[in-house]
Amino acid sequence: MELGMVGLGRMGANMAERLLRGGHKVTGFDPNADARKALEGKGAASADSLQALVQALPAPRVVWLMVPAGAITDDTVNTLLSLLSPGDTVIDGGNSNYNDTLRRAALYREHKLNYVDCGTSGGVWGLAEGYSMMVGGDEAVVKRLQPIFETLAPAKDAGWGRVGPVGSGHFTKMVHNGIEYGMMQAYAEGFSILEHKQEFGLDLAQIGEIWREGSVVRSWLLDLTTDALTKNPKMEGIAPYVADSGEGRWTVDEAIKLNVPAPVITLSLIARLRSRDTESFTDKLLASMRNEFGGHAIKKE
Repeated sequence: MELGMVGLGRMGANMAERLLRGGHKVTGFDPNADARKALEGKGAASADSLQALVQALPAPRVVWLMVPAGAITDDTVNTLLSLLSPGDTVIDGGNSNYNDTLRRAALYREHKLNYVDCGTSGGVWGLAEGYSMMVGGDEAVVKRLQPIFETLAPAKDAGWGRVGPVGSGHFTKMVHNGIEYGMMQAYAEGFSILEHKQEFGLDLAQIGEIWREGSVVRSWLLDLTTDALTKNPKMEGIAPYVADSGEGRWTVDEAIKLNVPAPVITLSLIARLRSRDTESFTDKLLASMRNEFGGHAIKKE
């Protein structure tokens, strides 16, 4: 197939390259000229604007977006709205909030344009391993795009699927990332307990390697954790600050709306927020309370 790739960062560039390897024709656009040039070196064409990208693609056009969720996606979607023709399709492969996806899809529907949401997992390993894709959209439209998904996936019949109507792909990916928060927190806490048992002199990377084979906690995430511990056993030079990109918050918010108890995901999100409070007023006040009611000592800064 022939398609345009908008956004040639780590994910977008790798996905474009995997598509090229699979025999598809890709035209890429990114505001960064170096990113466009790098993709050209892989055998793709490039365009220096969204208008040029649309003009370079045959109708009915397929444009895949790999840009940051939020305002940038909105700007890109709105710009494409004025450039595309009825029957063209936009695939949003980023981590958009599913409510934004529903809004954008409704707008595109008014203009007889197709909108497909594809929750995409795989990160920087996707080029070699393939991507896990949760696709939402009209069944006939997704069927037409199937060769693209089959090429990006780990195998033609594995690691991807249409999960439901438009919006469902990003909703499923949101929950996927919420689960990821909980798994990451559990691994981090467990290895921290091991690290603090100083008298045993435990080798955390060795333990990770043992767990990778046959253990009920084995996973690709454990593989990556073990690799990180092998490279940097004491996590030297890394600040205890954990960012979040939004999906965990959205998952917790949706759980509350649906009256679904999700304590593990919720606490893993709170732990990330706590990591950023280097001057915790909460903890200072707690220490002061203990001093007030029990005369407990306060540790001075």
